[in-house]
Amino acid sequence: MVFLRSPFARDLPPILMQDGVELRVPEMADYETWAALRLESRAFLVPWEPAWPQDDLTRTAFRSRVKRYIRDIESDSAYPFFVYRAHDDRLMGAITLSNVRRGVAQAGSVGYWIGSPFVRQGYMTSALNALMPFAFGHLHLHRIEAACLPVNQASIRLLTKCEFRQEGLARRYLKINGRWEDHLLFARLADDR
Repeated sequence: MVFLRSPFARDLPPILMQDGVELRVPEMADYETWAALRLESRAFLVPWEPAWPQDDLTRTAFRSRVKRYIRDIESDSAYPFFVYRAHDDRLMGAITLSNVRRGVAQAGSVGYWIGSPFVRQGYMTSALNALMPFAFGHLHLHRIEAACLPVNQASIRLLTKCEFRQEGLARRYLKINGRWEDHLLFARLADDR
């Protein structure tokens, strides 16, 4: 039995592009733009995310985050991308393929956020669609999973539009904004098309 390993180990993933968005691996030069967007979007994001650490928006915390991202890529455990609008290079959010499992699973989990100025404009649909060929083609994954709160209608529509299928409900699955919350479970397989 062959256990597949990412061809990008020790290398950064390529820039991914689709329908007016670019996905790029975060770097320190992104700090100020990222911090400003997160701060501007805080009220919008808080209901959908884990509680923010006290120092979350500091340069030091961002530096640690970028270092962790690089380690995750090198270990083939996660592939983080910032989402940019292609025509003006504006940072709009992020999407991460994480919890990559090799061996008999060949699976990963996708998570994402978008800044409040960019919601419901199709950007995250383009970002998720750009990530799929990378996940299924370059990384040779078989299954991509996603989870969202049952009340997050925008995320449910996004996942459904991007051909994810709802598979169930995980009770008290993730701690969101300080509370254990149920999540709907979705997945897309490499051969679903």
